[in-house]
Amino acid sequence: MTGLQNEIKELIISSLNLEGLTIEDIDTDAPLFGAGLGLDSIDALELGLAVKGRYGLVLSADDQDARRHFASVAALAAFVSSQQAAE
Repeated sequence: MTGLQNEIKELIISSLNLEGLTIEDIDTDAPLFGAGLGLDSIDALELGLAVKGRYGLVLSADDQDARRHFASVAALAAFVSSQQAAE
C-alpha cells in the first residue's frame, strides 16, 4: 500500500498548498491534525474535497468514522483501499 500512501501524501501537499514539503516529510503514521502534521478544520474540508475528487469517496463531517479515517496517512490509505476493493 506504500504507493497509495505516497499518492495520498502528494494529494495532501498539492491540495493544501504545503509548498516546501515532500512526501518524505510526512510520517505515514503521524496524526494529520494537531501535534502531527498540524492540519486544522479548514484543511480537513479541503482534504475531504480532494479525496472526493480523486477517489470519488465522500465522508460526512458528522460521521464519527471520518475522524478515524483522516487520523493519519496510513488510516486514510486503508480507508481508500477498502472502499476501492468493495467496488
